[in-house]
Amino acid sequence: MRRHVQFLIALAFLISCEKEVKPIPKSFGLFEMPNGFDVVEHPTDNQYTKARWDLGKKLFFDPIMSLDSTISCSSCHKPELAFSDDVAFSKGVDGAIGMRNAPSLANVSYHPYFTREGGVPTLEMQILVPIQEHNEFNFNIVLLAERLSQNSEYVELTHDAYNRSPDPFTITRSLSCFERSLISGYSKYDQYINYGNLDVLNDSEIRGMNLFFSDKTNCVSCHGGFNFTNYEFANNGLYESYPDKGRFRLTGLNSDLAMFKIPSLRNVELTSPYMHDGSFKTLKEVILHYNEGGKSNTQKSNLIQPLNLSSEEIDDLVSFLKSLTDQTFINNPIFKN
Repeated sequence: MRRHVQFLIALAFLISCEKEVKPIPKSFGLFEMPNGFDVVEHPTDNQYTKARWDLGKKLFFDPIMSLDSTISCSSCHKPELAFSDDVAFSKGVDGAIGMRNAPSLANVSYHPYFTREGGVPTLEMQILVPIQEHNEFNFNIVLLAERLSQNSEYVELTHDAYNRSPDPFTITRSLSCFERSLISGYSKYDQYINYGNLDVLNDSEIRGMNLFFSDKTNCVSCHGGFNFTNYEFANNGLYESYPDKGRFRLTGLNSDLAMFKIPSLRNVELTSPYMHDGSFKTLKEVILHYNEGGKSNTQKSNLIQPLNLSSEEIDDLVSFLKSLTDQTFINNPIFKN
């Protein structure tokens, strides 16, 4: 009960904090914004500084975040996998199995809300979710702050970053400052479209790109924009009956039953297995699912229809999706532990 009350107090504190955001320059701190990308916005109470970024990065890779100091943010969001995981459900403290496939954190700064239900409105508040989830860190942010206050290095870093001791504010703000820097926009596709390198894509990738943006597939109706998602909630006919109730868990509305936030396709080659439950292991399996029009479900989007793609077209689509892999991003040393 004490831990529950402490969490609610911390949550109320975070909700009450200033939410106003203002844009930052296209180039900020250590980072150059890719061509074709919107400006990243930071809350006015959490503008980027190197000290805040350093503190957030240290926390991201430190298992001190979990109850028994065995699990860190990077345990489920690995830099080499575009900050995603390679299993259907990641393990938390004591080997507890998560309930959803871990999404990529690439370009998370552009998301208008967080979790598959979309029930968390800010990145700062999202930090609370894995900390308090029993099958993730199984901890309490108030107790975590107390633990960090006993660590002289964290006390010094926190004072450098926010001129205050470790507390829920500094933990959530510094981690979100680091995560907002995880910008991925230098894939082969980006080099072709935004940097004028017309030789970077091969014939199959170009055919796949044209097919992806065509009326025949209508992929961009859900995966449009520079981040390849419209951030809306949809049912793609994965199952006739869903064990996971999706957005219904948040709203209780029948119209939200088995509806999930549409993910970005950037770095999708690296983020398998796919879907909210990791039920598909390969990109070809995913495309075959859509090619067949999905399974019958009353909630299934009207956009999910049989595509009647040939084997060559399926292979071309796979080739194009692989061209969204950003080697610069996953190999950037500043994002390594």
